[in-house]
Amino acid sequence: MAKAFKISTNTRILGVFVALKFILQYSLIHPVYDLQRDEYLYLDQANHLAWGYMSVPPLTSWVALFIKFLGNSVFVVKFFPALFGVLTLIVVWKTIKHLGGGRYALILGGTCVLLSSLLRLNTLFQPNSFDVLSWTTLYYCFIRYLDAYKPKWIYHAAIVFALGFLNKYNIVFLVLGMIPAILLTRHRIILKERSVYLAILLALLLILPNLIWQFNYDLPVYKHMLELRERQLVHVARKDFLMSQLLFFTGALPVLVSAFYALIFYKPYRKYLCFLWAFIFTIVVFLYFRAKDYYAIGLYPVYIAYGTVFLSNSIGKQAGKLLKPALLLFPVAFFALMSRVAFPNHDPEYIIAHQDKYERIGMLRWEDGKNHEIPQDFADMLGWKELAIKVDSASKSFNNKKPTLILCDNYGQAGAINYYSELNLQAVSFNADYIYWFDLQPEYANLIRVKYASEVLEEFEKTSPYFEKANIFDSVTHPYARERGTTIFTFQNASISINDRIKSEIAEELGTE
Repeated sequence: MAKAFKISTNTRILGVFVALKFILQYSLIHPVYDLQRDEYLYLDQANHLAWGYMSVPPLTSWVALFIKFLGNSVFVVKFFPALFGVLTLIVVWKTIKHLGGGRYALILGGTCVLLSSLLRLNTLFQPNSFDVLSWTTLYYCFIRYLDAYKPKWIYHAAIVFALGFLNKYNIVFLVLGMIPAILLTRHRIILKERSVYLAILLALLLILPNLIWQFNYDLPVYKHMLELRERQLVHVARKDFLMSQLLFFTGALPVLVSAFYALIFYKPYRKYLCFLWAFIFTIVVFLYFRAKDYYAIGLYPVYIAYGTVFLSNSIGKQAGKLLKPALLLFPVAFFALMSRVAFPNHDPEYIIAHQDKYERIGMLRWEDGKNHEIPQDFADMLGWKELAIKVDSASKSFNNKKPTLILCDNYGQAGAINYYSELNLQAVSFNADYIYWFDLQPEYANLIRVKYASEVLEEFEKTSPYFEKANIFDSVTHPYARERGTTIFTFQNASISINDRIKSEIAEELGTE
């Protein structure tokens, strides 16, 4: 008779963490908020599959395609970043087990990962959630490889790197930090291993289609990074970057400090000294490039694993009676405090009424370097459904059935219209990847123009002479939306060729005229 299938206690505990993770991800978003600006762009990529995009590699579009097959609902959209967060927790769990951690180390590590900034990161369908998963998994593969130099782990590392690269180029910073770290330690002998070079070749083959796409399109990622540097990264102070690092895993700070101590002084960790150097070099590279603070989040989960195992093995029985519960309560207490301000779980009115709490931790500082009424990410989750509904109404207002082009100023506007439109309207923009997605087969006679509030009069004066009818139709009125004041124009019966004008402007934007 077959033995009954038994689930171990540790597996049950892991199951509890997984369930809590999913529950928290869905409960930390107030229903007043729409999806976030970037999510619309990534979801729209499912309709324009390619080996690359202006701002990101293709993996996010593959996930978006799966979301589309599952119905494209908000629930499904939010499921995948939550899933990547769950997988990150599981990889940390496996790392702790490999390093020799017992049940207490597993519970402490699970708590530190669960009640961290990953809860905020994993609410959004962006490449960042998979990025942290790929960093954590790649570090796990390195640990396994450096333990015994078994070739399978370096091949696994190559595949993980390739998937991470095809998700977000940020994972290159991990490699830039790890290479000099390995060269500084005894692990430099891996350079003699044939499997290392085969793994590098495997990784290059896997990412080659994206590299070819980049070269064929004149390296749009380079242009994107230049634009980021000019408009956003210039406002990133290196001091602020370092201060922000303390907030991502504040509840795990005792564990992280213990990890760095152990990597220097704990005998069983001597073979992992390169991870200490890797952390230092990676942070230095981020500082040099003035990277956004959240780019570094993927660094920390593996060090939580190191720290929990060291603490569980080093705390004496007497001290442990007090210290072990305290270490568990620390992330819980910090989460209880931060959950009031760090997540979009309150409406804008509540945030404004408690503005001092948000301002104290820098939540109100936007990419323009100024403080605003509510956090930028929250403002980017308001007004989108309103915009789509009003564009639908604008489309219905035309008294002819001629083809109509919907042209927006930015990718958020275009993506939100495409996501929420009940008429299945398809908007485009000269911004981001939408510049490649114009359908110029129909000969357009009408135009719906979605324009920034600051350019309303200029747009009307400039465009209306080319149409028989022109009207300022409506605008986004949500008082706390970043898109507040964004205006919808309707133009009917063009006296010029809209298609020719669009072709000319695309060529000008791409520098191909």
